[in-house]
Amino acid sequence: MLAELADVLSREKFKEVEKPQVDSFLWILSSRVVLVTVKQSFEAVPEDPDDNIILSTAHEGRVSYIVSGDRHLLNLKRFDGIRIITVDEMLQIM
Repeated sequence: MLAELADVLSREKFKEVEKPQVDSFLWILSSRVVLVTVKQSFEAVPEDPDDNIILSTAHEGRVSYIVSGDRHLLNLKRFDGIRIITVDEMLQIM
């Protein structure tokens, strides 16, 4: 998932974020997260199979929320008791 995040942050819509900033962010993030091993994979997003790793990791990590801008995930609204919300929704919750 960290590799996926690095890929996403290198895309055109994040062009204002420089590579050293991305590298620093990923290093800080990786030092503060709890890494989980995915034991069960799901195939809940046939339109974008890469999104399934997000769901599988969230399930394994027993999270309450997935915060995303990905329309395939957001269309699900919930997965296995996990709410799938936008950044704005999470900011309102916080």
